[in-house]
Amino acid sequence: MAAVVKTNIASWLDNNKDKFIPPVCNKMLHGEGQLKLFYVGGPNVRKDYHVEMGEELFYMRKGDMCLKVVERGVHRDILITEGQLFLLPGRIPHSPQRESGTIGLVIERERSEKELDGLRYYIEGTTDSLYEQWFHCVDLGCQLGPIIKSFFDSEQHRTGKPVPGTIPEHPPVQLDSATRLADAFSLKEWLADNKEEISSGFKSIFPASCQFKVMAVGTTLSRTCKAAEIWVWQFQGCSVVSVPDGSEPVRLETDTSCLIPIGQTCTVTCGNSDSVALVIWQEPLGLY
Repeated sequence: MAAVVKTNIASWLDNNKDKFIPPVCNKMLHGEGQLKLFYVGGPNVRKDYHVEMGEELFYMRKGDMCLKVVERGVHRDILITEGQLFLLPGRIPHSPQRESGTIGLVIERERSEKELDGLRYYIEGTTDSLYEQWFHCVDLGCQLGPIIKSFFDSEQHRTGKPVPGTIPEHPPVQLDSATRLADAFSLKEWLADNKEEISSGFKSIFPASCQFKVMAVGTTLSRTCKAAEIWVWQFQGCSVVSVPDGSEPVRLETDTSCLIPIGQTCTVTCGNSDSVALVIWQEPLGLY
């Protein structure tokens, strides 16, 4: 049975600080399973928009970012400042813009075999597609480069006009044109506002209808996810994470984390009334 993986996040970021500057600007912390969890640096200013079926979870650890989206057929900028959390629904075109010296967390999930992602460029000042490619996403960081190069080498980039027959009338992903997006919010403020409920047990940060499950735990929580890993991040204080496989419990301190393998039950027990652990997973079957 796979072992529980513990990480000191601050040390891990420091050891990989060369990965958060150009030309790479990102590093995967967990990526071998269903959960894809990585940190992203900057600068990264771009005009392409990414489309996928699944939700994406954003948290800004250091500095601010702007997430450009197309919401209900209109361009919108969503500012995610340091310490803020934002959940992006699936099927929303989005384009992350990051400045130098910033660090952000992004969590998404593995794609199913038949699932396609899209990369789209818009005609300047409109929501009409200028250029797009659809692909099965295995490693987005590696796959984006050739698609972006293909666009900059294209007639569409040269003329600013789409080539007839290159934009699918019925794209593989039907865009969400109805959802009104929430603003990003301060995670610390949300925890303070809900401290009474959290300190007596736990509270879900997002509605049950979301694919992402983010539980703020103040006492004890046991969970099993049969189709995805569970990530436990000790946001403040300390906790003990145990799994029923006979292995030693894992003690987490502030800003350490551990990854629970698929199918294992984990029990998170916080150390005192000021401790908060975030227990995070994404239900892949919520799509279907």
